[in-house]
Amino acid sequence: MSTPSAEPRERTLLSRLADLSQRLALSLDLEQTLRQVARLIAESMNAEASAVFLLGDTGERLVCRACSGPVDIEGLTLRADEGLVGRAISRQQCEIVRDALADPDFAGSRWGDMAGFRPRSVLSAPLLTAHGPIGALQVLNKCCGSLFDDEDVDALRVLAAPTALAINHARLAAQVVQQDRLKKELGMARRLQRSLLPKRRRGSFPLRALNFPAREISGDFYDFFDLPDGRIAFTVGDVAGKGLDAAFVMVRCASLLRWAGKEGLRPGHWLARVNDELGEAIAPGMFVCAVAGTFDPWSRSLCWASAGFPPLLRMARDGTQQRFEADGPPLGILPGMHFGEQQVALDGASMYLFSDGLTDVRGTDGGMLGMEGVSASIAAMRDLPVEARLRALVAGLRQMTVTDDTTLMVIEGGEPLWLRYRFLACPNALQGMRHALDAALRAQNVEEALRASLVLAVDEACANVIRHAYGAGAEGEIELCVSPFDDGIRLVILDDAPPVDPTHVRPRNLDECRPGGLGVCFIDALMDDWRLTPLLGGGNRLQMFKRWPLAAEETT
Repeated sequence: MSTPSAEPRERTLLSRLADLSQRLALSLDLEQTLRQVARLIAESMNAEASAVFLLGDTGERLVCRACSGPVDIEGLTLRADEGLVGRAISRQQCEIVRDALADPDFAGSRWGDMAGFRPRSVLSAPLLTAHGPIGALQVLNKCCGSLFDDEDVDALRVLAAPTALAINHARLAAQVVQQDRLKKELGMARRLQRSLLPKRRRGSFPLRALNFPAREISGDFYDFFDLPDGRIAFTVGDVAGKGLDAAFVMVRCASLLRWAGKEGLRPGHWLARVNDELGEAIAPGMFVCAVAGTFDPWSRSLCWASAGFPPLLRMARDGTQQRFEADGPPLGILPGMHFGEQQVALDGASMYLFSDGLTDVRGTDGGMLGMEGVSASIAAMRDLPVEARLRALVAGLRQMTVTDDTTLMVIEGGEPLWLRYRFLACPNALQGMRHALDAALRAQNVEEALRASLVLAVDEACANVIRHAYGAGAEGEIELCVSPFDDGIRLVILDDAPPVDPTHVRPRNLDECRPGGLGVCFIDALMDDWRLTPLLGGGNRLQMFKRWPLAAEETT
């Protein structure tokens, strides 16, 4: 029998190569490509069985991703240096074994453990790319019963080149699809996060906030909402970590804070409840630094509790600064924690709350801005309106390198009050209150008659608080805040007494002949408007309003 010439064999090999390349070019689906490779290589090499092994992401394991023949070994996992395929990859050359059962490496490859199949000769060729090997091809037993020879080695080596290229292209295509899908999912997550942030309020609303994610999604959040008693509740949070895990915790924590905050709890109790709920819902090692509180626009009083959050910064118009450190641990670490409360007046001042992303931004010199840098930046623009201040801060951030999610909230205290006076809830303290109120009104050039009316109305209101809200023998305090408002004067009286039902506080019928009970009648007669509001969480707020300057007919 004559041996075929080299030229026909070369034409046959070229035909196989062209056919393989053409078929593989038709698919960019990785799994489909691998199945085609296993089948086409077996056909091209006239082999009884074939397999495609690929290296895992770490490069430590070889996994059979597709096979063809009488035995199914898909999913078979080897060490990267194990078996004939591992040997071919480590040597980066095609390996031929004419007596498979006699080769110790082949015994480790576990083909021989498969029932119903007796391996004879084996070829293994590495799949090489510009970035290194990605796996190997293996064919077993020529169908004609003969053994693989050196020409078969050359043939498999030639066929491995377009196979590696096709697999690599399919892998890249799969990565592009995965990245595109992930990008879309991140976009959806980002839109969801943005939808959780409160809508911006313009005009005289005292809170402003902004959020800069370091990546597509953020682990920072902020929120504010109106309470039924007229105060504004607010929260700012920073989840430890970045990416999807932090984003999921952010959504959970932001939802819990809004849920608990709607009940009007004191800030310390508010954080304590969220801390216990959050600890049951997040993975160990994760936590949230957060601050939660309320702002009373009438008294300009700010009350909050902080759970591991960076210091709050109060900036007065004259540049005076105060820092308020956190006095509780982050949320989600330990159940049953107590969170202390802090309170401050914002008479003409602004309070800045910011996550550590702001202090961690890096300038052109590579150094972090730090707390001192943030304080200096805020002080430099304190004379600007709040919107201009925020725009200036944003412009500054865009010139720096932001390495972490950044959130900033500003609470404006408005114009300074004419008077803030706090005194004990006892009759003996009323005289000092009357003198302080009269002096504050005189300093604003309020006419003597109007001053007397306002002092009388406030005196009656405070006496009623002492007598009826606190009750005999009770201890407490009262705070009086006086400020200009629209076209008049607003007087606000705050107490910490048990909430009073406003429907029970009405002027009595003056036709009734009985002593006492005239305090509300005086207030109703002297003031243009008044309103009593029980505060969520305890206490009451009485607002009284008087037009000023007096109308012409009132002064004649």
